[in-house]
Amino acid sequence: MNNMKSENTVRVRYAPSPTGDPHVGNIRTAIFTWLYAKNKSGEFVVRIEDTDQSRTIPGAIENILDSLNWLSMDWDEGPPNDKPLGPYLQSDRLETFYIPFAQKLVENGHAYTCYCSPERLSEVRKKRRAQKLDTSYDRNCRYLTPEQQKDFEGTRIPSVIRFAMPLEGEWKLSDIIRGDVKFQNKGIDDFIIIKSDGYPTYHLANVIDDHCMKISHVIRAEEWLSSTPKHLAIYAALGWNPPQFAHLPIILAPDKSKLSKRHGTTSVLDYRKQGYLPYAMFVFLSLLGWSLDDKTEVLTIPEIIKNFSLERVSKSGAVFDIQKLNWLNGYFMRTISEESLAETILDYWNQYPETGISPIPSISQIIPIVPLIKERIKTLYEVKPLVNFFFSDDIQYDDEDLIQKGMDRETTKYALKKVIENLSNIQEFDELNIETSLRLVAEEMELKPRQLLGSVRVALSGLEVSPPLFKSIEIIGKKRSFQRIDNAILKLE
Repeated sequence: MNNMKSENTVRVRYAPSPTGDPHVGNIRTAIFTWLYAKNKSGEFVVRIEDTDQSRTIPGAIENILDSLNWLSMDWDEGPPNDKPLGPYLQSDRLETFYIPFAQKLVENGHAYTCYCSPERLSEVRKKRRAQKLDTSYDRNCRYLTPEQQKDFEGTRIPSVIRFAMPLEGEWKLSDIIRGDVKFQNKGIDDFIIIKSDGYPTYHLANVIDDHCMKISHVIRAEEWLSSTPKHLAIYAALGWNPPQFAHLPIILAPDKSKLSKRHGTTSVLDYRKQGYLPYAMFVFLSLLGWSLDDKTEVLTIPEIIKNFSLERVSKSGAVFDIQKLNWLNGYFMRTISEESLAETILDYWNQYPETGISPIPSISQIIPIVPLIKERIKTLYEVKPLVNFFFSDDIQYDDEDLIQKGMDRETTKYALKKVIENLSNIQEFDELNIETSLRLVAEEMELKPRQLLGSVRVALSGLEVSPPLFKSIEIIGKKRSFQRIDNAILKLE
């Protein structure tokens, strides 16, 4: 790939921290960033921000990339490659990028070494709180003389590098989503840019990386809006033009608080395990805070790419409505072909064996069942309980479940015997003949069809609500159906 990037090329980045499985809010940011790149024929860069080594979790990077792959979000640059503007892991950029730029800021008076101990900082916070002041750093080391600095260096006390924020003036930001925002320098701390372990903080690393990777637009969560003046100050101190910013609204729980683990599942990979389709998840998250208009609820991914714009992203938080996700997932399961759905079910069972039939059936065994269940399921997880009876003869239920309202034990037993008798006489054991035969039994015994069919359904499947009964009996076959009805008769005896 050519190292020279056109000045007009839209280049955006998704820059997660590997501190756990990717949260839906984090992936929603990735989706909006990816959509913007696709809409503008731009470039989508993935960068892993792992400078907070204490919070980095083994396997998290793999899970982040796995989530993007699951949602079919391709990236132009990023792990596992280091070309052309990498490395794309911040921990690999330490000596080459962050330390030299931090030293440059110190040399030109925009940053300084701070030797204050945690104990001193704690005391400063206490005193300032008692004086009803903000608890920011008191800039003690900002004004050290060269001699005082030399004395501290000789003691080998652990130190950090702080950015020297301007003491007056303001920063103006023209945010694509928020509009014009102003920040006063007066209330902003001299924040740390290099920690005592030698690693940069987010504030320094993201500015340097965005500049060196030629990022044109930074699309991120609104929680970073208050940090933006710090970033603008670093850009100015290094003589660089900042990118354009767009701060996305947060995702809310149904109670309008910020979505968190206490509201249930928040990891995208957990939704995959619960049986959601990647297509449904992508469309659902795309419509959390962005919309085509006031009425369109379902769009294809090409339609979203074609129409996506940051200007149509809402300023206010978007509610994560699990009922909407379930509806959308069910909708997409109904619209794909039966063969595709059968393949999807088998792939899901292979990936998560505990959710499926064991041993896993063949595609030819699943395809005839799919039309019976596709209108009834909202997730792939719901498939196994509905279809288990097609494959296992171990049907569990209480004998009382066989006896329908308005029937007793003897009537039920006699009805089931009549069912076997009538079905035995069928030449062609298919759905139509099975239905005719069973309705005849109900008529002869002066039972309502739902009474008789309820008993047969429990005997064959153990379920009160099952896939269409007549087709199910055809698929199970004459021999196995009769065995199950015989077992039910024995239970009643």
